[in-house]
Amino acid sequence: MATDYYQLLGVDRSADEKALKSAYRKLAMQCHPDRNPGDAEAEAKFKELSQAYDCLKDPQKRAAYDQYGREAYENGGMGNAGGAGAQGFGNFSDIFESFFGDAMGGGRQRGPARGADLRYDMEITLEEAFHGKSTEVKIDVAVMCDPCAGSGAAPGSDVKRCGTCQGHGKVRAQQGFFVVERTCPTCQGRGEVIAQPCSTCHGDGRMEEKKVLEVEIPPGVDDGTRIRLASKGEAGANGAPAGDLYIFIHVKRHKYFEREGTTLFTQAPISFTKAALGGSITIPGMDGVEHEISIPAGIQSGKQLQKRGAGMPVLQGRGFGDLVVQIDVETPTSLSSKQKELLRAFQETETGKETPNSQGFFDKIKEAWEDLTD
Repeated sequence: MATDYYQLLGVDRSADEKALKSAYRKLAMQCHPDRNPGDAEAEAKFKELSQAYDCLKDPQKRAAYDQYGREAYENGGMGNAGGAGAQGFGNFSDIFESFFGDAMGGGRQRGPARGADLRYDMEITLEEAFHGKSTEVKIDVAVMCDPCAGSGAAPGSDVKRCGTCQGHGKVRAQQGFFVVERTCPTCQGRGEVIAQPCSTCHGDGRMEEKKVLEVEIPPGVDDGTRIRLASKGEAGANGAPAGDLYIFIHVKRHKYFEREGTTLFTQAPISFTKAALGGSITIPGMDGVEHEISIPAGIQSGKQLQKRGAGMPVLQGRGFGDLVVQIDVETPTSLSSKQKELLRAFQETETGKETPNSQGFFDKIKEAWEDLTD
């Protein structure tokens, strides 16, 4: 194994700090003992790489190394900064933690954690989704304890820094080559200890409470829309910030309208005489307005007609979508004698040109049959 630190890291002697860091990170990941369990050679190389980087990343140590070689860094040189003692490994632990953080189990406790986010499912009608609404929601939520102001300590008592971890929330222990970091068993990662817990919250800094919150549902919300109420979730332990409350909207199925984005769809049955002669119909919209839909003469069943601006409002925007009406031509099922007489008279005058689609269909069927029998 090469003994020169530059050769170990695979960089030139003129390499800058960025190049050193990149080279070390790549090699350290490759030979890290967690990735090479039981591989003594990888463990030894990992150790030497850490010593090399610890030396070269420091300008003063690097200058001494460039002038005197490895002896300036080992055997007591430079204050034994990179030796095999616990102090040297503690420095390396800081280096490795700064590179990989929580991905390799590192990271440090930084005070009480933020409170949990909460979810509330709300069902509304399509009319309410169109117009919007103001409503209230009732939730059971952990809030900051008033008697101790979230500290968890009884009024008049103190919250002291943990003597085991010195307020860091974690403790380190040397295990052979490695320095292992664990959550402090005394303060459970909080970094503080409470001599006399609050009698109301029992030291947690929080208490359960039923809250009533005002919620504004904006016009145009759709199924699945999420509304965030900042800091209305659970309070964090020991005075930490509260989480958020998320309102998830569920729109009930409507009896007459279906929705796709800002477009409303509905069906309208019309008589076959109106379909043949044309005319108009009125559709009551979600906005309370009677929208007139013109029916062109000769319209067929399934045809869709559009009324612009009669659909759903644009969420947090301007304007409205469209109303789409699908026409269903209804065949009469109960006719008077007079009506039947009139229809027979009309039937006698039919030439086939009045219904070109049906006439063309039967002509094609006839041609296909003749081809099969030839």
